[in-house]
Amino acid sequence: MSPTILLAGRYRFFFNSREETRMHVHVATSDGTAKIWLEPVIALTEFYNLDSADLKEIVTIVEDHKDEFIEKWNRHFGM
Repeated sequence: MSPTILLAGRYRFFFNSREETRMHVHVATSDGTAKIWLEPVIALTEFYNLDSADLKEIVTIVEDHKDEFIEKWNRHFGM
């Protein structure tokens, strides 16, 4: 199950259930995907077929919603 946690413009932010335990968020568009660590600092860890403008916007959105993402992570994964 991959619950959507935020829709922002053309970006869908979600978690992959039963993946690794390090806190992170995935994002998908019709063009590509990315994975961003939430802790200890926000960091782009991987991406596919997204340009630098997309990546910059995605990281900004994650920064703006970090606390919300962490709260949803803890609820979703029962932490």
